Amino acid sequence: MFRLHVFAALGLSLLLTGCATAPAPITTDAHAPLLPSTLFPGDAEAFTAWRCSPDQGVVTAAAEDELRVWSTHGAWRLTPAVVAGGERYEQGELSFWRTADGAVVESPHGRLMCQASMRRLALTREQRPGVMFHARGNEPGWMASLAHDRPEVLLSLDYGSREQRLPYRVIQMDNEAGRVVLASGRGDTPFELRIEARACFDDMSGEPFPSRVTLSVGGEQYRGCGQGIAP
Repeated sequence: MFRLHVFAALGLSLLLTGCATAPAPITTDAHAPLLPSTLFPGDAEAFTAWRCSPDQGVVTAAAEDELRVWSTHGAWRLTPAVVAGGERYEQGELSFWRTADGAVVESPHGRLMCQASMRRLALTREQRPGVMFHARGNEPGWMASLAHDRPEVLLSLDYGSREQRLPYRVIQMDNEAGRVVLASGRGDTPFELRIEARACFDDMSGEPFPSRVTLSVGGEQYRGCGQGIAP
């Protein structure tokens, strides 16, 4: 997984500030919750992984009217700006300028030079019917899929040898920070699923994702990447 420590030095985390939120009350609604928009690609069809100098990684998803950017410190939605050449997107003093040679990320504190390294098509409902959010990880292989119409998750562990469909409850939701924490709705089968809008790269394939996911179940902790799937 690529490292993005330089973003702290560039002060990009200051562009997405807000007060910490207290854990949300346990939900009992029969409907699935609305997840933060920063977990989704928006209208973009694909995610792009960028290698930046020095050894860092950024994920972007480009649509006609915006560019979504994910780093280790959070997520941003930039809008197009008029430039003489290439494509430039801005949010406040943060900009992402894409040219034929790569991309430049600028802030008041410095500049990053980036090169596109991989492109991955965003997951769709056709590929994952009935799924609102899908996460996966490796060694051992695991998956978690949130249903789009009810608070229910399908957990697949140990390369698919163990599967269980369980209800969940929301114990924390921070839309501004793009953070969600879910817990089991059954006392006899505890688990916790943490989702954060951060640049994530599959640790085997290198494929880019807009969120980092941690699943804690049965005394074990599984880490991986995930993506929201719009209808």
